[in-house]
Amino acid sequence: MGKRHFVSSGALACAVLLAMTAAQANDSTGYVGTGGVEYLKNKNISMHSEDLYISKEEVRVNYEFKNLSNKDITETVLFPMPAVPSFIDSDYADTSATYGNFKVWANGKPIAPDQHVRTFMYPIIIKNGEENYAETPIDTTNLFKACGISDAQMMSPWTYKFDTDDINQRLLDCNSKALDRFIDDRESLYIPWDSQVIYSWKQTFKANTITKVKHTYKPLVGSSVHLGEEEFPSFCVDASTQKGFNKNSGRPYHALSYILTTGANWAKPITNFKLTVKRDPNELVSFCWEGKGNVKKIGPTTFEIKESNFVPTHDFDVAFIMK
Repeated sequence: MGKRHFVSSGALACAVLLAMTAAQANDSTGYVGTGGVEYLKNKNISMHSEDLYISKEEVRVNYEFKNLSNKDITETVLFPMPAVPSFIDSDYADTSATYGNFKVWANGKPIAPDQHVRTFMYPIIIKNGEENYAETPIDTTNLFKACGISDAQMMSPWTYKFDTDDINQRLLDCNSKALDRFIDDRESLYIPWDSQVIYSWKQTFKANTITKVKHTYKPLVGSSVHLGEEEFPSFCVDASTQKGFNKNSGRPYHALSYILTTGANWAKPITNFKLTVKRDPNELVSFCWEGKGNVKKIGPTTFEIKESNFVPTHDFDVAFIMK
């Protein structure tokens, strides 16, 4: 079986970015349990506003949540980071720069979130006599732990503190029939698996009150030497931008994704939503937008979208293209 490409998925398009399997995401309530992560829809708390800033250097989000009830409510808030592969291409994002960079404040006070790690593997499927990996991964955290692999080792695609080959050897040596779903060659150290970091914290939302939550982090940004015609629809590259490319040569680019759709897990539409995208002076920026708001250029390198009563139904993929 060949090496997998990693796809950023969304309602707009699917693009091979060599960047991430999951993406930066809006907050959601839920819980982390032994069986996995559960994201829950909250009927008592609305996202009154979201002010989202995206650049290659920083993602910054300011939320205002409103407790619609007459009682204080304490919930677990989850912020999932991308699931990153244990095998990393040379143009993959710098996970070490993102790891440990997440910061969160509630009503202006810093919070030290809990950190969880999950692993995912892709089941092997046989179709027309050929073996391939399934597109949808399965949470295998408990399987890794049963094979004696620690949280710190499962975090190695982020921290680089452990040799992946040593971890894979432990999987090969593990006497578990459950691994047969994911490993076809017990002699090969090539075992695809992904590692996801999830931050969580307990948040009390006061009755009939606005709670302000802010977080910042350095995003995972993928790159490629060539943005060609096959990727144009994924980022809605317009005709004028395409004309600026040399014929058949494409352009080097960076890309990142942000999962907006988890923002629909709250009680109501987002009353006030604002997205700001900032590029470097030597770049073009291209992305799709399916909301009602128009994209406005508010500065030489800055673009803005505003929405009212916004229900996110698609995720956001953006390409930063070298001129």
